[in-house]
Amino acid sequence: MTQESILTVNAGSSSIKFELFELGETMHRGLSGKLDRIEQEGTRLTFSDYEHAESQTVDCQASDHFSAVDFLIDWFESKEILAGVTAVGHRIVHATQLAQPEIVTPALLDELYRDSQFAPQHLINELVIVEACQRSMPNVPQVLCFDSSFHHTMPRVASTLPIPRRYEAKGLKRYGYHGLSYTYLMQELQRLGDPAASEGRVILAHLGNGASMAAVRDGKCIDTSMGFTPAAGLPMGSRSGDLDPGVFSYLSRREGLKSDEFFDMANHESGLLGMSETSSDMRDLLAIESNDVRAAEAIDVFCYQAKKMIGAYAAALGGLDTLVFSGGIGEHSPEVRARICASLEFLGIELNDKRNADNDPVVSPMVSRVNVRVIPTDEELVIAQSVSETVAKLDRSFDQHSPNVSATSATNQGTQS
Repeated sequence: MTQESILTVNAGSSSIKFELFELGETMHRGLSGKLDRIEQEGTRLTFSDYEHAESQTVDCQASDHFSAVDFLIDWFESKEILAGVTAVGHRIVHATQLAQPEIVTPALLDELYRDSQFAPQHLINELVIVEACQRSMPNVPQVLCFDSSFHHTMPRVASTLPIPRRYEAKGLKRYGYHGLSYTYLMQELQRLGDPAASEGRVILAHLGNGASMAAVRDGKCIDTSMGFTPAAGLPMGSRSGDLDPGVFSYLSRREGLKSDEFFDMANHESGLLGMSETSSDMRDLLAIESNDVRAAEAIDVFCYQAKKMIGAYAAALGGLDTLVFSGGIGEHSPEVRARICASLEFLGIELNDKRNADNDPVVSPMVSRVNVRVIPTDEELVIAQSVSETVAKLDRSFDQHSPNVSATSATNQGTQS
């Protein structure tokens, strides 16, 4: 008998990650993988089979997300991965109104295509994958989990953009992203028994190729660094972070830069890559900073802006109880954590050098005003949990109103209409 499972799909601008969670008494991973370098040379699929403790890499040709998705679906089918899938969960970067996971309907897809103007680098690619999964698995519910939902609790003072009010009615405000990661980090703080998870002041720092921070008070987000788009806030791997709008005006007049060209520059040629002129990867820059002033300055700017953000959010929270580092840089770079936290003792932030060097779960001293933690994030687990809960709610709803109709078949009728 085929093992029932939930498939999660997490699409980025140049990659597609997936996980297969097998269902039983507990939910556990059976398979994970990533198709990366889409639209670049050397596109490849790397996957790990946990049951057989093996990893493999497969080369593929994928000129765009359409061909990448086709390749991935064909690979799923060749491995008979889809046979036991009872539901699919998708990370969706943005939804202007939706705060909870939703099962796909034609009306929902239409709404999200309209919203794609808010996150054009991500949303279209994500919807391409949703529709491909629908075609391949027409009898399986597709559940969308929204990265911006975590930030719906932000007060208006934090979400309002200081531009003419008439644009707010058109959907222009600060939305925030990395919400699935932040959801997981708050769940982990709760599991670890950190009282700040429900009744304290927390700064969450998701530092990776995409980087952001969130300020959380009493379990609710009150501010976050990313804004109207994921390009705002901290400098990132190839994104600029916050920019003076005069930069665009100047480059438009002096360089003839068009709006689309400026957008591409701010998202794909800036941040660590733009400043270093070498790499968007913090590991590469740390390896050469002693001999390359550009790499050293890029690291300094990144750490300086992160330090400033912690100070700003401590002010917004009225103090700080817990600081959490996560993401590829936050989890694995003691040097960057140390530079960000340096001179923040006045906020109660201190690091224990040995614990920090060892990437321990707690990197602050045993006795410290602020608990500084390192928590590996797990967006895929949050998606799988959300899918399970959403489908279960639908099952209960149909049990109450139509005992002879299953949730899956009812959902399929909706998606196929």
